[in-house]
Amino acid sequence: MRAIVTGQVGMDKKPYLDGVREFAGAQGEGLEIYNVGDMMYAEAPDVRGGRILDLPLSRLNSLRRATFKDIIAGSKDEPNIIVNTHATFRWRHGLFSAFDFDQVAKLNLDIFICLVDNIEVVHDRLHAEHDIDATLKDCMVWREEEILATELMCQAIPGSKFYIISRGRFSDTTRTMFRLICRPGMRKVYPSFPMSHVVDMPDVMAEIDQFREALAEHFITFDPGDVDEKLLLDRALEAVKEGKDFFDHKPLQLGGVDKGAEPIRMRTREVLDIAGDIDGQIYMRDFKLIDQADMIVSYVPALESTDGKIIPGLSSGVERELQHAWEHAKEVYVVWKPKKNPSPFITETATKVFSSVDEALAHFEKEGMFGEKNLFGH
Repeated sequence: MRAIVTGQVGMDKKPYLDGVREFAGAQGEGLEIYNVGDMMYAEAPDVRGGRILDLPLSRLNSLRRATFKDIIAGSKDEPNIIVNTHATFRWRHGLFSAFDFDQVAKLNLDIFICLVDNIEVVHDRLHAEHDIDATLKDCMVWREEEILATELMCQAIPGSKFYIISRGRFSDTTRTMFRLICRPGMRKVYPSFPMSHVVDMPDVMAEIDQFREALAEHFITFDPGDVDEKLLLDRALEAVKEGKDFFDHKPLQLGGVDKGAEPIRMRTREVLDIAGDIDGQIYMRDFKLIDQADMIVSYVPALESTDGKIIPGLSSGVERELQHAWEHAKEVYVVWKPKKNPSPFITETATKVFSSVDEALAHFEKEGMFGEKNLFGH
């Protein structure tokens, strides 16, 4: 498969994509990566590192077209490629595109992928690598622009598909990227599960993590928990209660644990200013992740209420995701852990309901859903 991978400034895509290539090599697959930024610098040896976006737009466009011309010629016979670039830039010139439709068409691309990450991590990287003053709000806007422009680019290429992938907070998504490009016939799954209201329940969180890991082992998964900015917002609200203008924030690392990364110093007011953006982009992004999947598998744990009763851990978000998937003709599977039977609002919109993750996996294996052959017949 031939792919373009985009992402806002501050994503640091190159080392991530190097990891995808290494993973592909370990599976015996060749994967050629064309880093447009590096190639543009090679075309302009007089430009110092980190300053190429400061060039006049006319020269910047000429360098980009020369670079894409080389990629088109050099990749012609390559079966699996990634073109690492951007869809847009918002820099001192204002907002401008980073591609030309005529050259994108000549690349014969199959998929367009926009890579995303937690916004506070992107913001921190951006200021470490560039001399620029950008707020969290700026970064949120740039991410929306990059997603939209990448999707529009895809729509101009008949037969191509668009995906959003996270760099990963919970899991190493280099495997996801590899599978999309080199194992495109694998089923694509959206794992659905309660998040915010079970975060202080370690036993339940462990159950959910095992569910997510089991699905990721057998499918291409688009995990909504791989971008989790709600934690940032929750910590900002705690800082307000404590009267703090700043707070130290450690985003969860791969596997949902703190691996000793340095905390990021956050301005409380700046985080609160993007509260609406965080909620709005979660809503938009999660529905897009469902749309790009073949099926949704939802885990509903059994929770103990304050009066000691066992109740379903069915959040409003999970209910909305299930309804959205059903209305968009996706296969809908539910792992229902409570002993009390689910309501008709679950059973009537579910393809099948299971009592455990093992039961669900056994069904998927029996139906031939693991691997590539089942979905595309090759």
